[in-house]
Amino acid sequence: MMEIKKVAVLGAGLMGHGIAQVSAQVGKYEVNLRDIKQEFIDSGMGMIKGSLQKFISKGTLSEKDMNETLGRIHPMTDLKKAVTDADLVIEAIPENIELKKSVWAEVDKYAKEDAVFASNTSSISITEMASATHRPEKFCGMHFFNPPQLMNLVEIVRGAKTSDETVKLVADTAKKMGKETVIVKKDAPGFIVNKVLIPALNEAIYLVHEGIADPEDVDKAIKLGLNWPMGPLTLLDYLGLDTTLAITEVLQRETGDPKYRACPLLRQMVRAGLLGRKTGKGFYNWEKK
Repeated sequence: MMEIKKVAVLGAGLMGHGIAQVSAQVGKYEVNLRDIKQEFIDSGMGMIKGSLQKFISKGTLSEKDMNETLGRIHPMTDLKKAVTDADLVIEAIPENIELKKSVWAEVDKYAKEDAVFASNTSSISITEMASATHRPEKFCGMHFFNPPQLMNLVEIVRGAKTSDETVKLVADTAKKMGKETVIVKKDAPGFIVNKVLIPALNEAIYLVHEGIADPEDVDKAIKLGLNWPMGPLTLLDYLGLDTTLAITEVLQRETGDPKYRACPLLRQMVRAGLLGRKTGKGFYNWEKK
């Protein structure tokens, strides 16, 4: 089995920068971090530095370790340069199937023959993305959770043609990054966590939409009643309401099940740009926090 030495992370945004950080900081991999604009790269690197500084302030990371981590991350905008020498390519771009397939088709042209591909998608079909490449047996899902620096779980998702060797290699890589893994045996929409979580989050939005309770009381009830570490509406603000809506739409389209139909309030908030922490406002005002 091949050894992973260099990882390419495509997308320096909400998830991508964290995946790059964990790959370099914990996995000790060389990481090519690529995005389409320099401003996105600069923002991602800024978030990585801010996260590393928090670890230093908590006494769990030294200044030396921070500098070594940053030294292993190579930011760039050139896709060909990012993937040509990578052993593992992890894609963390927006949840749009056509965009993902076009990127993977391009990556497939430039990546070396034995490189393995993994998508951080939270709901989109692994099999469909893999079909845009000539190596579906080397393609799987590698779904990190937000924020990747702190959340321990990675879902490893099989596509229809994913080989056992690919699953083992990607799972071993995730473990080297300090993660616990679960294997999703079938390419089912939402995988494990989101298949359970999305209906619960949607119901929490309905409680507000129907005037049954205020966001603060919904969150308090679930935290104290179900022992969740954070309330569902706070979690939605962290995840991004646009990302959540995209997942609900994939789940409903793929399954036809009405339980995945997005609450009208979710759609309204996304249209209004109230996406949560990343825009400063969602169910809560993050500009004051």
